[in-house]
Parts: sequence; structure tokens; C-alpha cells
Amino acid sequence: SPDQATRHPLSFSAMQDLPSPNFDPRPQGTGIDMLVIHYTGMENAADALARLRDPKAKVSAHYVIDEEGTVSRLVDESARAWHAGTAAWQGQSNINERSIGIELVNPGHEFGYRPFPEAQMSALIDLSLDILARHPIPPENIVGHADVAPTRKQDPGELFDWARLARAGIGRWPESWQEEGHLSLAGLGPVDIAEAQSLLARIGYNIQVTGHGDAHLAKVLTAFQRHFRPGKVDGIADSETLARLRDLADQGKTA
Repeated sequence: SPDQATRHPLSFSAMQDLPSPNFDPRPQGTGIDMLVIHYTGMENAADALARLRDPKAKVSAHYVIDEEGTVSRLVDESARAWHAGTAAWQGQSNINERSIGIELVNPGHEFGYRPFPEAQMSALIDLSLDILARHPIPPENIVGHADVAPTRKQDPGELFDWARLARAGIGRWPESWQEEGHLSLAGLGPVDIAEAQSLLARIGYNIQVTGHGDAHLAKVLTAFQRHFRPGKVDGIADSETLARLRDLADQGKTA
């Protein structure tokens, strides 16, 4: 089994090893090119860590970061942790095989969703930069659980500061928009559903271009907004959402 001791020294000291039995080998030849961020969605850190280390639960993550900023390593990066479930991104469904999963302790939408504390965010940035220094993960493949499983998941949710991560060099953010900024929507006209679907697919979301709105489109748009337009999460393809979609689709490599 993979060495879970101290194979990858990290750039911060608040680190502990709490090995989970819930992992298996990555398929031979599969590279790591995704980072998936979750919240635990449980009432406290102890319960979350217990579940992620319970062989009966059959779930895990590579790392857990509590609200005080302590990082726990559960699965070595060389192994496949069981964190994404049924998921897809950039046309690929083998998310666990090619990703590293980080769980942030937070009660989630079911148990009293709240902002992620400074100590937790700072530790996440340090850990993520450390991971990026070891693996060729492109910015467009740094995603939330909701991005890869929009019909099932909400995490890490609209209170997670994706813009801050992007400023630190972790992931992407619409370049035309600042946290308190505004982009002129003049000339956008009515939202073209087919264009919205096409842009979502180019960015990486699992969606077909039909030209018709439906419940699946609403869930994918909700996931997109939680990540890239957190100030208004309604699942509606409005002009502002379309503008942010265009911005992101124009950034760098897309599917």
C-alpha cells in the first residue's frame, strides 16, 4: 500500500497523518490533472473524519482541513481516494482516478452552512500550491464537487471564496469581473440557450447542446453560479451569467 508517512513535505506545519483504509491504486499510467474541493457537510470535524476513515462508508479524501487550519492527510496522493462519486468533467468520468480531493470541514447546506474561516482558507491555499508544484493540474481543472456532480452536490458552495484562490494562482475567475465590480451588459441581447449550453460544455460541465432549457440545465447553471457568480445563485441563464460564461470560455485551454 502507498506510504502514508511524510512522502510530500508541505509548506506549513499544521499537518497530521490520519490514514484511511478507503483507497485503491490509481490505474497504471493515469496522471493527476484535477483538484476537487469539497465541504464535509457534517455537523463537526470529528464526525467527518470518522466517516472518511470508516471502511463501511467507502468514502475518503486525500486531505481534510478543519476550521482551525489543521490539515489531515488520509490518503497518499499516489493512491485513488473515493471522493467524487458519479461525476464528469471535460468529457471524462474517471474523476477519482485522475484527481486529488480536499475536504473542508463545514456543516454544509444541511446543517448550517457558514463562511470558511481565514485559517482554513490560508491552509487550503498553502496545500493547493504545494499540490500544484508536484502535479501538472491546469487552472480549468481546479473545481468544486458541484462542478463535476451538479445534479447531486452543492459543495463547496456559494460562500467559498473562489476569487481569492484564483488571485493566489489556484484555478480561474472571470477576468472581467471583480468581487465588487461590474461589467456592462449592453449589447448582449436575449440569452441564447444553445450558446449557454455550448459555453458550459467548453468550460468542462457535463451538458448537451439542445437549445432548450430544462431541469438539468438549471442544475448545471446553479453549479456554475455557485462557483463563478456566487452573489446570485438561481439557475437562470441571465445576461450576467452568459457574460461570465463567455469570459471563462475564452480563457486558456478549453474542452
